[in-house]
Amino acid sequence: MKILVVTQYFYPESFKINDLVQQMQKRGHEVCVLTGLPNYPEGRIYQGYSYWKSRAENYYGAKVIRSALIPRGKGGGLRLFINYISFAVSASLEALCRVKGKFDVVFVYQLSPITLAIPALVVKRIGKTPIVMWIQDLWPESAIDAGNARLKSVKSVLNALVQMIYDRTDHLLLSSRGFRQSIRSFGVPDNKMSYMPNWAEDFYEPCSRRDSFCHDDLIPDGFKVVFAGNIGEAQDFPAIIDAAEKLRKVKDIKWIILGNGRCREWARNEVVTRGLTDTVCFLGRFDLETMPLFFCRADAMLVALKKSSIFSLTVPAKLQTYMACGRPILTMLDGEGSKIVEDARAGLVCGAGDSDQLAKNVLEMFNMPVYEREEMGANALAYYTKHFDREKILGELDRVLHKVVGEYR
Repeated sequence: MKILVVTQYFYPESFKINDLVQQMQKRGHEVCVLTGLPNYPEGRIYQGYSYWKSRAENYYGAKVIRSALIPRGKGGGLRLFINYISFAVSASLEALCRVKGKFDVVFVYQLSPITLAIPALVVKRIGKTPIVMWIQDLWPESAIDAGNARLKSVKSVLNALVQMIYDRTDHLLLSSRGFRQSIRSFGVPDNKMSYMPNWAEDFYEPCSRRDSFCHDDLIPDGFKVVFAGNIGEAQDFPAIIDAAEKLRKVKDIKWIILGNGRCREWARNEVVTRGLTDTVCFLGRFDLETMPLFFCRADAMLVALKKSSIFSLTVPAKLQTYMACGRPILTMLDGEGSKIVEDARAGLVCGAGDSDQLAKNVLEMFNMPVYEREEMGANALAYYTKHFDREKILGELDRVLHKVVGEYR
């Protein structure tokens, strides 16, 4: 099958679509990726990329076409809006000028913003090609909850945009079961939706603490609570730091932060201001392939999202990576993510923004016998294997793609 993937975010940015494209190629599909210049999360174009260099690449056999965009900068509302619109316009022009040949299907990887689907609509119009969209962020809720669309008129415009895109998309894949009700409200029938959760790349697997690791000198001794991923507003670092402050007297509890993002400097400054530098460590960003070696040295993995109706419906993709590595999990989030951890008996949960309960849960896990924590980790891995196995998910995706293409013809 010949597949055009439309995504604003792609390698060397770290998103699930990178692994999906690799797996599509391995399964015998011919893949072309229409994407933008990498700039997430730092907000500036990555070194080695520019507006003037050739923007055609090869990624594990897939052709990659880069479209120009205005980088997101520090992520302010106006700058983000310009970033979103610049990709939608530029990639639509690229679809007209540089995307050649007939495709069987267009696959849209839909993070925010939903405007990234517009180039796919252009391809559908000129090539009579069906669209399958994998929804990672629910719109318009994501924009409204971010505080960028408070005016009623703007909400109306967003609703109209989402309605138009859903109407023209042939099948919707939901990364969370919690998305279904919202999408139904746009008149989308159940037979036009399928559940397709995220998975973890194959290098996320349990490993021994004895495995050699070049960054051992960075990791402090003690009970290690590890957070890995984007350090942004959504991850609610004010509440995480509050919880760390409540446990400041328990010097053996160490909070280890892996990653980067636009709130990193604020969070580091806050840790210094509160005198928490002996218990909260910011180690920076590392290659994804090294993450399991950090994880295996963790006594607990932390996932948090701020209080929000949309985040309560979302399952953070990092949850699957934690589970695949067989580690006990601490959550500070509402809804679907915490429910999975509870169902799996894989850790301790609390609601979004509840720093008091997070601190109590960390202390409870700190005082647990090691075998109880290891049992939680084993439960996490077993649940992952049953519900988030990559080959099973990709097999179902193949079935959906063939079904959509067959019906469209």
